[in-house]
Amino acid sequence: MTTSLLSIRSVTKKYPLVTANDQVSLEVKKGEIHAVLGENGAGKSTLMKIIYGAVKPDAGEVVFKGKPVHIKNPQEARRLGISMVFQHFSLFETLSVAENVWLGLGKELKLPQVEEKIKLIANEYGLDVDPRSPVHALSVGERQRVEIIRALLGDPDLLILDEPTSVLTPQAVDKLFVVLKRLATRGCSILYISHKLHEIRSLCDVCTVMRAGRVTGQCIPNLETNESLSRMMIGAEPSDLVHEAHQTGATVLKVNDLSLQKIDQFGVNLENIQIDLRKGEVLGIAGVSGNGQRELLYALSGEDVRAKPESIVLKGQSVAQLGPSQRRMLGLHFVPEERLGRGAVPTLSLMHNLLLTRTESCGSWGWIDEKTLLQQTQKIISDFNVKASSPQATASSLSGGNLQKFIVGREIDANPDVLIICQPTWGVDVGAAAQIRSEILRLRNADCAILVVSEELEELFEISDRIQVISQGRLSPPISRLNATKELVGSWMSGLWETTESSQSEAQTGIRT
Repeated sequence: MTTSLLSIRSVTKKYPLVTANDQVSLEVKKGEIHAVLGENGAGKSTLMKIIYGAVKPDAGEVVFKGKPVHIKNPQEARRLGISMVFQHFSLFETLSVAENVWLGLGKELKLPQVEEKIKLIANEYGLDVDPRSPVHALSVGERQRVEIIRALLGDPDLLILDEPTSVLTPQAVDKLFVVLKRLATRGCSILYISHKLHEIRSLCDVCTVMRAGRVTGQCIPNLETNESLSRMMIGAEPSDLVHEAHQTGATVLKVNDLSLQKIDQFGVNLENIQIDLRKGEVLGIAGVSGNGQRELLYALSGEDVRAKPESIVLKGQSVAQLGPSQRRMLGLHFVPEERLGRGAVPTLSLMHNLLLTRTESCGSWGWIDEKTLLQQTQKIISDFNVKASSPQATASSLSGGNLQKFIVGREIDANPDVLIICQPTWGVDVGAAAQIRSEILRLRNADCAILVVSEELEELFEISDRIQVISQGRLSPPISRLNATKELVGSWMSGLWETTESSQSEAQTGIRT
């Protein structure tokens, strides 16, 4: 643990309107799990991309295994023994899992051999994934597993992980930590970016804190508290979330006996889904990634219109066969789990991304009122503390957490009657997560009906009034958050909920009228 594997010395990276890294210095020892902590836009991901050769620094030096290196591209980084799992995935959707992994390996291996290697790694580290599945059929959590497996197959000396647990269940996180600690004992060093303070305290040996592109401190995480780490990161502790009891109203979104056959062979059939979402409540849906969340969300958002007319009813009107824009006109807004590509167009400005779901600035003849559009965008940027150079900044220029804040803010700012939101705080820092959750509860207190799909149980227990669990395309009965326990919800994730009359009665105690 005393030999330095990586040294970053006075690295600077400037963009036209922002300095992402300002004289950053960092040292990672062999076999060390080293956290890099900072709020969204602090420069963490830029620094990792410099180490991985995806971004070139303007100044400074990178020393790897005792030698100065000028890493020109990720291929050269991998040859040196550096692997990285990005927060935003780099997978070809039309290819299979094995084919995606094969692209990053040498030509000496055949595809069947790669498939076997994937199975071995997946079994050894508990990262369940079918190597023959097409990537487009995978959930975000499953895609993250593919990225981690691809990185591990390179047998790296340095593994960089950017928000690796953002869409993993607590059980999967525990398994991943076992993997990472095992890798560290074998001499692999790990650079670990996360906004989950309890993870950093549990896993990491050292923590470097960044703010506004600079290193502001270093600590030993297990000697700190969540509160002290938060103060180091954002200069304050996030405000406590206030979850007050709220009277629910009439049913706004009714899903009745929704059954759909999977679109592709690697999808999940939906079976007899029942949802009763009421005014003024947050209904949370928990579940292990890949158990039908994607199929359910497609049906609710209007991307899949194959459902029977009576199976999805919004404010008394059948919407099962209406598209997303028609449902928005009726007051239903939607935040997808994939930020880039579905939540936002990477090459468009934030202003023009606002037009994807908000058309208030469009006149009756289709002309765009640029002044109104600018004001709307600036309001969202200000209200949700989005770090962007301007409303004209492209979506791809934002950090993942800041883009998430903008997309969530765009839909909340619309004051919807129904909000369906998937992974609301994926990749955002503790301060931003607290703000988003607070805004969700504010909207709920204004009688909006909110459906939250999340793989973070802590999050669901913080903001939900009732919780349901999805497993293998089936949905459990609802249970009051006050009656739910993490152990109970965890067992339900395996489909082990009871269907007796007594259990149904207990579950329904969460429905207040």
